[in-house]
Amino acid sequence: MTDTNAGELLQLARQVASEAAALVQARRAAGVSVAATKSSDVDIVTEADRASEELIQRLIRAARPDDGFVGEEGGAASGSTGVRWIVDPIDGTVNFLYGLPQYAVSIAAELDGQVVAGVVRNAATGVEYAATRGGGATRDGRPIGVRAPAPLARRLIFTGFNYDAEVRTAQAVAAARLLPRVRDLRRLGSCALDLCHVAEGAADGYVEEGVHEWDYAAGALIAEEAGARVEVLAGQCGRPAVVCAPSHGFDEFLSAVRDSGFLLENSLG
Repeated sequence: MTDTNAGELLQLARQVASEAAALVQARRAAGVSVAATKSSDVDIVTEADRASEELIQRLIRAARPDDGFVGEEGGAASGSTGVRWIVDPIDGTVNFLYGLPQYAVSIAAELDGQVVAGVVRNAATGVEYAATRGGGATRDGRPIGVRAPAPLARRLIFTGFNYDAEVRTAQAVAAARLLPRVRDLRRLGSCALDLCHVAEGAADGYVEEGVHEWDYAAGALIAEEAGARVEVLAGQCGRPAVVCAPSHGFDEFLSAVRDSGFLLENSLG
């Protein structure tokens, strides 16, 4: 794929994410109700999640009807172009429910198995993170980069907890082991935005088990293009775990994550 084509995919993703974010905010202003639950009673879906995904799929298919599509809320379509769109209509739904301004529309475009364009738009604030592979990462159109090197003890780390109580318990134990080794831990509630915060230098690392490709596809590209390294490994409970940190400090962070018990012992970095 040429840079021009990746740029065209990003342009479409940005336009669609902007419209979806506006819909999400309009639904937030009108009042939020839980439509259903998924993996547990606290893993919620709102009508806004569904409406956002329906809008995103409709707009993308109107522009590129032969592309593939996969969305968190079940939207799916096969394609013939080699391009597949990976979509989270609201990443951070619990934050959305409570009115905490940390929820986003995440849209990634994948070509032949590799993400080449991605956008994460904070629907509460309007801040937009975007990247194309090889083209760098931006926040509201301005280039961003990861934080400068720092000792592990002075790194601020973001994490998250699964909706399954058993997995959450194991994660809490691992987090307690990591906490004394770093500056502090934060739980903000959106994988996509957490990755973008590493990209812009607002955090020094991120680890979470139980995430899905729609959670991290766009955010991981943005982080990588800003100078981070991202790996998806086997978490301690056997679910995918995303580990992200600036490239210059990734190996030390991964070692601390592994020592703290976030990953399976045979999960190779």
